[in-house]
Amino acid sequence: MTVTDTPNVANAVETKVASHLHPEGSFDVDHFAVPTGREEIWRFTPLKRVRGLHADADLSGRTVVAEYDAPAGVTVEMLDASTLTGASGYVPTDRVSARAWNNAAVGYAITVPRETEVDEPVLVTLTGTGTEQASALHTVVTVEQHAKATVVLRYEGSATLAENVEIVVGDGAQLTLVAVNDWADDAVHLVHHHARVGRDAHLRHVAVSFGGDVVRMSTSVAYAGPGGEAELLGLYFADAGQHLEHRLFVDHNAPKTRSNVDYKGALQGQGAHAVWIGDVLIRKVAEGIETYESNRNLVLTDGCRADSVPNLEIETGEIEGAGHASTTGRFDDQQLFYLQARGIPEDEARRLVVHGFFADIVRKIGVPAIEARLLETVEAELEKNV
Repeated sequence: MTVTDTPNVANAVETKVASHLHPEGSFDVDHFAVPTGREEIWRFTPLKRVRGLHADADLSGRTVVAEYDAPAGVTVEMLDASTLTGASGYVPTDRVSARAWNNAAVGYAITVPRETEVDEPVLVTLTGTGTEQASALHTVVTVEQHAKATVVLRYEGSATLAENVEIVVGDGAQLTLVAVNDWADDAVHLVHHHARVGRDAHLRHVAVSFGGDVVRMSTSVAYAGPGGEAELLGLYFADAGQHLEHRLFVDHNAPKTRSNVDYKGALQGQGAHAVWIGDVLIRKVAEGIETYESNRNLVLTDGCRADSVPNLEIETGEIEGAGHASTTGRFDDQQLFYLQARGIPEDEARRLVVHGFFADIVRKIGVPAIEARLLETVEAELEKNV
């Protein structure tokens, strides 16, 4: 199995990675067999519920429409997807991603020009109009050299969608990208985000998943030069019967780079299932890097399942630091006792604990309107069972 370093890195060469976590990439759909669920990268995904996106479902639907609000200086265009693909150097690593790559008829390009600083967020709302016909999309977000911006991708409505999102952060640029999966209960969304982080650039990627029947979101990061930083944050709330899956891969393929992964999730209701797979690869060339990945799950009721698998692959000892952590548990009895001892009713105390659990992630988003709406959504979820 192979992974190819980003071509922008000086003296980059193709290297072998002896790990089942890194399937060989290809643009050819036929390169990938139809998943059976026995493969490592598919073993947690309920394939019977993804409506053939992994097999041969027709992806010619136009059932997702976009509306956007872009500040002056930022361009948002709907283009032929074939003119967009390849901006980040990404090569599909699973069959769904390859199918979306080859079948997307519609693409969206969001571009922040060089040395442009945007104070207001770029808001793009993608709304599904039905689940009967599957669709494929390709989105490219480009923040050119020394520019600074926040981009919010919000998904609503009902859809069966396969998608690739390419993210390009130019040298010295700063991007906060927030993807909010606030689908209706019948939506199925399988998506891969891939980011190329330039020299001395900073990416904050925030994944939020509340809605949908099955949402599987893969996020990968590679570096185009030393000094790049990637902060990958996530929060999710799985209800009865929901499957929310997040898969992370950070490829430290350049020296003096940094990454921090911090995901938190809550689960409630019979059959709620959350999956988090984290992987950080530190290549031989990546001396002086620093990385940490963390996933914490809070189980609110019986009948839930949380799978959390952190991975760390190190090919050089010349690093600043590397680590990972994963926890899954119920309410902290001491926190509940502390609040109840001060006269707070048990139900309210439980709500406060959950809000506190998510608060540090929400505060890091940096978009007040999104932060407020997410806290409202958390409260609405808590009304169901807590």
